[in-house]
Amino acid sequence: MSTINIKRVKTSEIELKDRLVSIQRVAKVTKGGRTFSFSAIVVVGDEQGVVGYGLGKAKEVTEAIAKGIDDAKKNLVKVPIINGTVPHEQIGKFSGGFVFIKPAANGTGVIAGGAMRAVLESAGVHNVLAKSKGSSNPHNVVKATVSALSQLRDANTVAQQRGISLGKVFNG
Repeated sequence: MSTINIKRVKTSEIELKDRLVSIQRVAKVTKGGRTFSFSAIVVVGDEQGVVGYGLGKAKEVTEAIAKGIDDAKKNLVKVPIINGTVPHEQIGKFSGGFVFIKPAANGTGVIAGGAMRAVLESAGVHNVLAKSKGSSNPHNVVKATVSALSQLRDANTVAQQRGISLGKVFNG
């Protein structure tokens, strides 16, 4: 089985940009009527290989977004990016959400849907082909995309894990 290489990153060292993926108004029905609150899914990243996601819930939209950003900063992972694309094909899964990401040639752009696009662009991937299968729920798609990105390994990591030279990884 492949080992997931989740590399935690400290937020104090980097400048992060945030993107709002989804905001939902949710209602709790009580004896006195409906009580509305908001939940926001936010993705943060430095566009150079660091990305994280968070969920914030509050009575006000701005508070929910702020809480989401704080949560996202606690869940940052390092993603290997080579020449603006991912190093290899990868499938990510979370609950009912399946995502497939594939490297693309320079100039292709980010071919991905809403929630996946936000995660990939925040991570700093400029050229990628991506497909979301299964659930289109933004929560599941974001978590599946981060899962797929965290499973990516570059050639140096593979060589180090196998205990062989970099040339032998490519030439057998």
